[in-house]
Amino acid sequence: MKTAWIFPGQGSQALGMIGDLAESALGQERLEIAAKILGWSVLEKCQGDEETLSRTLYTQPCLFVVESILADLLQEKGHFPDLVAGHSLGEYSALYAARVFNFETGLNLVQNRSRLMDAAEGGKMAALMKFDRTSLETVVNQTENVVIANDNSAEQVVISGTPEAVDLVLGQVKVKRVMQLKVSGAFHSPLMENAAIQFRQILELVNFQKAKVPVISNVDPSNPTQDGEQLKKYLIQQMTSSVRWREIMLKLPDVGVEKAIEVGPGKVLTGLIKRTTPAIELENISQLANISKNSDDVIFQGSLIGVGFIIWQYFR
Repeated sequence: MKTAWIFPGQGSQALGMIGDLAESALGQERLEIAAKILGWSVLEKCQGDEETLSRTLYTQPCLFVVESILADLLQEKGHFPDLVAGHSLGEYSALYAARVFNFETGLNLVQNRSRLMDAAEGGKMAALMKFDRTSLETVVNQTENVVIANDNSAEQVVISGTPEAVDLVLGQVKVKRVMQLKVSGAFHSPLMENAAIQFRQILELVNFQKAKVPVISNVDPSNPTQDGEQLKKYLIQQMTSSVRWREIMLKLPDVGVEKAIEVGPGKVLTGLIKRTTPAIELENISQLANISKNSDDVIFQGSLIGVGFIIWQYFR
């Protein structure tokens, strides 16, 4: 069965999401490394208060650490994906799972990304549920300083731009439900250009390895690739480009994916897939207990699982 691992992004975080991962030897090791890189404790933030954890500066590194630990624990049990994808920040976890870079490199990138995004000002984002897509796209295209930042599904998008532009769109489009997001910046829009320029300078210094499996990017879902340099270019564009998750979901059955495993807290992505491509089998892995429970259901990559894991570990 061809299986995709999908990694959630900002918005899926929850207090206690580190759970029993902190009890594993690997989890303890990664938390120690993360504390040295970040200068603060992921464990404390995950067990602290919701307002602090929801701040971009902390949310993104915490999610990356949790998701990367889960990915490694899955691989230790002999599970490997045939393809990976992630929603916004989740794309970094996907690239790590595909061994494009090691844990330390990935966390450093996420830390810099979170700092730049946390410092962004003058923007507004709003999630829209159930609307007329043609009407929305027309209004957005006719309004300056606002874009569809997250195209999550046929019935759910996030718009991003200046507060005035976002409010102008909301005043012209009939929407069943609107939820204002608690962010200060216009993420995934051209208004993030200054932050993107700074982040590009950081990214260009990092060596991206060839991915072990194809990665479907947020920027270009039509072109799954293992090319490290191409994947780096996609990340450079990602901060100012829309998250095209709806297209990623539709791409999964096109490339033969029969099962999608959401690796990380919550069930946001599997929920979206269930409503968009219901034929795909779904599973959620958010704790060590989930992995142990399914340890006998190994996804074989040939007969030499041990050798395969050693090869993958070499590129961590």
